[in-house]
Amino acid sequence: VSNAGVGMAGPLECQSLAAMQSLMDTNFFGLVRLVKEVLPDMKRRRGGHIVVISSIMGLQGIVFNDIYAASKFAVEGFCESLVVQALRFNVAISLVEPGPVTTEFEAKLYEEAERADYSRTDPETAEIFTNLYLRNSKDVFASLGQTPEDIAEHTLRVIEAARPPFRHQTNAAYTPLTALKHADPSGALLTHTFYKLVFKYDAVLRLSLR
Repeated sequence: VSNAGVGMAGPLECQSLAAMQSLMDTNFFGLVRLVKEVLPDMKRRRGGHIVVISSIMGLQGIVFNDIYAASKFAVEGFCESLVVQALRFNVAISLVEPGPVTTEFEAKLYEEAERADYSRTDPETAEIFTNLYLRNSKDVFASLGQTPEDIAEHTLRVIEAARPPFRHQTNAAYTPLTALKHADPSGALLTHTFYKLVFKYDAVLRLSLR
């Protein structure tokens, strides 16, 4: 089970390349290093199961989570490319894709975001992040957040499955997002839906979450 991960949220201009590279080293290359260690023996034994804790943000980018989403997209692409070869050796790969999970990890991330310096971005972007994104995110976590125990139970079901799924989403509330993405290959439907939720109907969004 590959579970190591770090987060990053905020305006792109306010994040250093060094911090981005560090995140990718943990979230993506950490997984790659682990798989390189365990896969050869699994192939020799013609059996094994690699379970990767990914994220719904490996399927859908979320505003102000550019680099974190990029790392999870990399995880998804890596595993999607590898799974066919692995099946040839009777090795299963499963991606567990949670939405928001209420942990100290997230609490620390948002505490840091509230204290951060946004002078390197324009005032409008800083305002959107601090007064729209952070506020809405707290409502999302309060309304839709799962516990670590919930994710553990989902992961256990994936591990114990007779035919392990390649992808397993833990929060049904996020299924419509992925459905929108597949419904319109141009991306316009999902992009405009998110734009309206963030900038036009954010009050309705917060009310519905509460």
